[in-house]
Amino acid sequence: MANIGAVITSIRNIMRQDRGISGDAQRLEQLGWMLFLKIMDDKDQELEIIKDDYQSVIPEKFQWRNWAADPEGITGDELLEFIDRTTHNDKGLFATLSTLTNPKNPKRASIVQQIFDGTNNFMKSGYEMRKVINELNKIDFNSSKDKQVFGNIYESILVELRDAGNKGEYYTPRAVTKLMTKMTDPKLGEKVLDPASGTAGFLTEAIDHVRESYVKTVDDEHILQNSITGWEFKPVPFVLGLTNLILHEIDIPDYHYIDSLKIEYNSISRKDQVDVILANPPFGASIADGVETNFPATYRCKESADLFVILMLQLLKPKGRAAIVLPDGSITGDGVKARIREKLMTDCNLHTIIRLPQSTFFPATVSTNLLFFEKGNKTKDIWYYEHKLPEGQKSYSKTKPIQFDEFQPIIDWWNNREENELAWKVNVKDLKDWDLDIKNPNQDEEATLISTSEALQKLTNSITKSQDYIGQLENMLK
Repeated sequence: MANIGAVITSIRNIMRQDRGISGDAQRLEQLGWMLFLKIMDDKDQELEIIKDDYQSVIPEKFQWRNWAADPEGITGDELLEFIDRTTHNDKGLFATLSTLTNPKNPKRASIVQQIFDGTNNFMKSGYEMRKVINELNKIDFNSSKDKQVFGNIYESILVELRDAGNKGEYYTPRAVTKLMTKMTDPKLGEKVLDPASGTAGFLTEAIDHVRESYVKTVDDEHILQNSITGWEFKPVPFVLGLTNLILHEIDIPDYHYIDSLKIEYNSISRKDQVDVILANPPFGASIADGVETNFPATYRCKESADLFVILMLQLLKPKGRAAIVLPDGSITGDGVKARIREKLMTDCNLHTIIRLPQSTFFPATVSTNLLFFEKGNKTKDIWYYEHKLPEGQKSYSKTKPIQFDEFQPIIDWWNNREENELAWKVNVKDLKDWDLDIKNPNQDEEATLISTSEALQKLTNSITKSQDYIGQLENMLK
């Protein structure tokens, strides 16, 4: 068994030597397609043993085993030429796989085609690339031990992608996806969708949940294989998400490289609707020009998270359940925002809102909320639960992220709800303009006073610092 942590560290260091790679996002995109090809080939070799008539959709010449597996294989300019060549009669790996079709297995071929149509080879040194390939060959994705260890390492790669991205849009903390999935409880045979999949964290959590709770037979597993769907339109998270699903034993992921907000709103029919939606829609993200005109006039806006709410309401079956992440900016505000919330609470029973600390999605510092709702009945009462930081911790961070066991009080409270210092109930008739930004009424006054005095202290410190800087500047100017 390989020391997988050391392999990934080594790859990172090799890539830093290559002048073609600039920054974490490019390194992760490069690693993404290479990992995908290696994992795909390991899976293909496994399927060739299990199924008599199985044939890989990847042409023999470009199968990992035939050009990458030999440590003494092609390298230098010859390797770069093999990857990047665009000659009409003798296409390289990218030119071939980005236009791949296969009538015998069109879905699997489409997955490969979408991957290579949306990513790049950034490496400029075929020698450094060969070193990376040889490191990847130390991992056996058909070994359950290697796969398990790699699953944990993969999680850290996704965290890195979040840090390389912006606004935390790529990565929802594992503890949060686990809580949302557990409380929504997708069952075997229910269609589960994430229309803003990112790196497929919610979908893999749903797969684990259904397998652990409901899958007992081979037929059950077959049902699960066909009940998980994701959409993502940014190339790097798409590649990593797809690879994540393959790592979670989904043979042909129903995972698509599309902009969900461009899906024809009025064409969504009953057959397109799903039982469960789990999602962290991007917020503050720019939307494509004219996308809002796809939605009913009364709900048109430029905020991606708000448009996603309308889309998700349309995509849910009657009695369908959803758990979504929304920032404070989407649960308050007037005009279109208020009308969207009115539709949410009219079409669905919004039964629970969990309020999270501002640093939960570190490095983004946005106040976020988990909304749980079921389509079909109007909202009457909304339960709120305020999740607090662990005692003595001032914020979540890279080294101290949120942990699933912190949610145990919420899990214990969920099916036996009573008001307490962290939980309260609000009747929908008491909402003003459908505003959901309701502060905890049970917060004791002393805590509020402490926080006010802390704020005053911070303000005083800030003013003092500013005065010091102004004094220094004046002295310099004199």
